[in-house]
Amino acid sequence: MSTAAPGTADMAITTKIDPRALVRASGGPRYAVALAVDALGTGLLRPFLLLYGVTVLRLSASTTGITMTVGAIMALVCMPAVGRWLDRGARSTVVAASMLVRVLGVALLLATPTGNVWLFATAALFLGIGNQAWPAAHAALVATVAQGRERDAALAGGRALRNAGLGVGGLLATACLAGGTTALQALAAVTGLAYLAAAALARSVHVHAHPAVTPGRDGADGPAPRMRALLIANVVYVFCLNVPEVALPLVLVTQLHASPVWAAAIFVANTVLVVTLQVPVTVLMSRFSRRSVLILAGVVLTASYLGFLAATSPGHGWSAPAVTTVSVVCTIGEIIYAGSATALVTALTPAHVLGRALAHFQLSTGIGLAVSPAVITALASRGPAVLWGSLAAATLLSASAVATEKEQELRLSGRCRRARADS
Repeated sequence: MSTAAPGTADMAITTKIDPRALVRASGGPRYAVALAVDALGTGLLRPFLLLYGVTVLRLSASTTGITMTVGAIMALVCMPAVGRWLDRGARSTVVAASMLVRVLGVALLLATPTGNVWLFATAALFLGIGNQAWPAAHAALVATVAQGRERDAALAGGRALRNAGLGVGGLLATACLAGGTTALQALAAVTGLAYLAAAALARSVHVHAHPAVTPGRDGADGPAPRMRALLIANVVYVFCLNVPEVALPLVLVTQLHASPVWAAAIFVANTVLVVTLQVPVTVLMSRFSRRSVLILAGVVLTASYLGFLAATSPGHGWSAPAVTTVSVVCTIGEIIYAGSATALVTALTPAHVLGRALAHFQLSTGIGLAVSPAVITALASRGPAVLWGSLAAATLLSASAVATEKEQELRLSGRCRRARADS
């Protein structure tokens, strides 16, 4: 069965959430199960891939970390090809392929002999290709079966479901760690089976677009919009995703000498808030333009970074609880950003170039995620003022760039309308 995006007009703005409509807009029940299974498998392995390299393969921690980073960065090379594949109309096939590539990565991981860094690097590369290709493919599929604000809610629902699966998978993996190397190998094998099952389910929904006849930008079919400022700003925005995982544990443990329990509590709270609030906040924000919401996300994230600066200032007797409290504001900013960024790209882009636009967006996201740990650790070594001050300034500047790009679009649109009127 081939499915094309229905309708040409933006759906009515609503603040109500219909779970059944949300599942349909997300690709249907089978696809929702595929997302959950895929996320569960990723949650089982991704947080412990470093441990697998160190414990099972006997590689040094630095070698393992560098190999994983290089694999993730090299995987970004696949994005132009993924974009072109999507623009030929493929949807569920690309999603399934992103999962099958990770099956191959897990198989290589299990076949890697002790001390073999090159085979481990190849496995990390295939896992990285799947991880990089999936977000663009998933967003393209949702954009094909849903329109307007229903599409935005469906994208948010997919993120919430994925975070829930990642969280459950991570908890299960943590419980199994007492089993040592055998348990880690078993986790990898279960992950591969989960990816295989998810790929079969995703492929079975048979979603395919017809770019030549599918309406883009809610009915308008034209050239790809210029989103240079948005893509560059996204590299900075995406740092917020690594704040709970990298920046806050680093600051709490090494600078504030607080118990690691605080970092764990922040991570758990972040996951719970994303799972429970991603869809409601996205629906609530639907009364505003997507670009305005993305600008708001930058402002909220900037405020949270300044809050972290205040909480970690010398002489603050309640630094750890204060950092934990401010982390909630940071998570709200992350939720607003995640609910508006991809939605803005899909709304701006005509259908015949949607794949390439989403690939470019994922490229900017991947770059931001790849460089943010190194940037954060380098800034943190110079003190809280440098770390949080730099993040706040860069994020606010990015939000300003997104706003400026909107003004340029409005001026360009006005000139085009005047040119048509004069002709």
